[in-house]
Amino acid sequence: MKRVIAIIRQEKFEDVKSALVDIGCEGMTVNEVKGRGKQLGLKESYRGSNYCIDLIPKTRVELVIKEENLEKVIETIENSARTGEIGDGKIFVSPVEDVVRIRTGESGRDAI
Repeated sequence: MKRVIAIIRQEKFEDVKSALVDIGCEGMTVNEVKGRGKQLGLKESYRGSNYCIDLIPKTRVELVIKEENLEKVIETIENSARTGEIGDGKIFVSPVEDVVRIRTGESGRDAI
């Protein structure tokens, strides 16, 4: 099992969610987050004053999936979240040792 965490632009969330549901990934956890990468924030000017927004609002989508679905999930997120501009986000993948469904007590792949 794998955990996939995607940090994406807020405006691309609905596209990503729809694309994931289309390939059968319905379970996900979503948070609104703030952060920055190489972009180092946004520099803007308002009424002659310069200021920097160094933490940019993003959406974090987290999924736990079967390992055989990993490439399809990553491809789906990439294709639906990409604008081609800096700040499109990142996808992180890590192993999951176990999952337990609280309601039934099922564990492992059956609990996903």
